[in-house]
Amino acid sequence: MPALSAPPLALYVHFPWCVRKCPYCDFNSYTLHGELAESAYVARLLSDLEHQAALVPGRELISVFLGGGTPSLFSPAAIARVLEAARRHLPPAADCEVTLEANPGTIERGRFAEYRSAGVTRVSLGAQSFDAGRLKALGRIHSPAETRLAAAELHAAGLTNFNLDLMYALPGQDAAGALCDLDAALALAPAHLSHYQLTLEPGTVFAAQPPPLPDDDAAAAMAGTCGERLAAAGFVHYEVSAYARPGRQCRHNLNYWGFGDYLGIGAGAHGKLTFAARGEIVRTVQPREPRRYLAAAEDPATRRVVARGELPFEFMLNTLRLTAGFELAALEERTGLEADELARPLGSLLARELLARTSGGYRASPLGLRFLNDLLLEFLPEKTEMSDAFALSIA
Repeated sequence: MPALSAPPLALYVHFPWCVRKCPYCDFNSYTLHGELAESAYVARLLSDLEHQAALVPGRELISVFLGGGTPSLFSPAAIARVLEAARRHLPPAADCEVTLEANPGTIERGRFAEYRSAGVTRVSLGAQSFDAGRLKALGRIHSPAETRLAAAELHAAGLTNFNLDLMYALPGQDAAGALCDLDAALALAPAHLSHYQLTLEPGTVFAAQPPPLPDDDAAAAMAGTCGERLAAAGFVHYEVSAYARPGRQCRHNLNYWGFGDYLGIGAGAHGKLTFAARGEIVRTVQPREPRRYLAAAEDPATRRVVARGELPFEFMLNTLRLTAGFELAALEERTGLEADELARPLGSLLARELLARTSGGYRASPLGLRFLNDLLLEFLPEKTEMSDAFALSIA
């Protein structure tokens, strides 16, 4: 059996509040009522971080992702406190990437420079669309003009390594509209674009009251056309819904998709840790509701050892999102599985042309990327004939 190796380590920090909950959003986020509990929440984060960092003493931190919700509702001083604590507990890599998620409608003029001084090196800006009518239909609180202003402020603050979130297949949208949104985004000179399809997620307002969306064929055509435009603009398609200029791929998400480790602090945050000496991979999750998280005991995380039978699916769920796929050596090092154990599902997917070989492993074919869920079904425990019970747990 291959020896399990500890992969790179990242930190995810969850900030659960938004000015308003969007009708399509199924993230763990809550509409802010009254004043933001900034000081109490940051104090809780620092306690959470101290307890979790003690599990991985001395391990280097390669990235931090401040996600939400809307982390930019928190002041630069609050963000600085969290990042200072992270540096105190875990040695940061020399090129540690620190990403802050932000919405254009919640940024005060000039604040990005303060976030940069606090330690932020990268920003992910939730643009979603540049059509005012579609932004209203999506429940967004910002205008196209505010997105353009925020991008200008990022450039002025020296935060040129920024991402724009952009949706397609929006209510009433056609291919021309999707391209118009994309061109507006490219005009702002981002380093990275997350370009993803609007989907109806269970438990959301849109799931209960579905808007009229383009059909699957129309959505696929939009994705293909926009992908060609992005390639022509010099962006590399490196993950199912992520495009970047060369060298600007999001390191934090690459660590997720490479089945790396990460601490998760904040309400509802998930984590994954590898304990190589005892041959265990452990999933962690924090109390989901902010009030419960704030009132919880010193170390409220729930921990679960990932069963051996779950590992093929969990590894593939992440790595096959990458257009480059995975190396067999990484599969063995990060799961402790023998590559031969997966010979049957890998062979079946090759025969169905959902997978393609690479020099050292496998990647999803263009067809496999389009039908990724069908591909992943081959790695469920009952498919791979492994006996451990399956319980999906992802970040």
